[in-house]
Amino acid sequence: MAFQTSITTRFGDVDFAGGLYYPTLFHYFHMAFEEYLRSEIGVDYRMLFQDYRIGFPLVHLDVTFHRPVHYGGTVVVELSVEKLGRTSVNWRYRMFVEGEEGKLAVDCSMVTVCMKTGTGEKLEIPPWLKEKFESLLRVSK
Repeated sequence: MAFQTSITTRFGDVDFAGGLYYPTLFHYFHMAFEEYLRSEIGVDYRMLFQDYRIGFPLVHLDVTFHRPVHYGGTVVVELSVEKLGRTSVNWRYRMFVEGEEGKLAVDCSMVTVCMKTGTGEKLEIPPWLKEKFESLLRVSK
């Protein structure tokens, strides 16, 4: 089952043409990941990074832009897992403009690797996290 969160686009998030500046999309995706950790797992990203010494750096990215996202609107970011490995997670982020249900704005596949913060050493995903991530596994594509 996918996790969803809403984000309102702000003035500083758009480019000169009034559309969402593309690097902001990746910030929104990370915001959705952080919100998932906080609301569904009960661990905020700071705790994961500092206390548990776990990070999930990006190693691969594939993005398709379907329609523009404009200033002042609200987007719904949907987060799911396409594949869960021993040390890596293939995430799927889909962004929709609120009020335009079913009309995909952005589709993104992102691969991250579990690592120990400070050293960059690759880690197995801890069982308590892996169990939670499994709840986001997509049944069909």
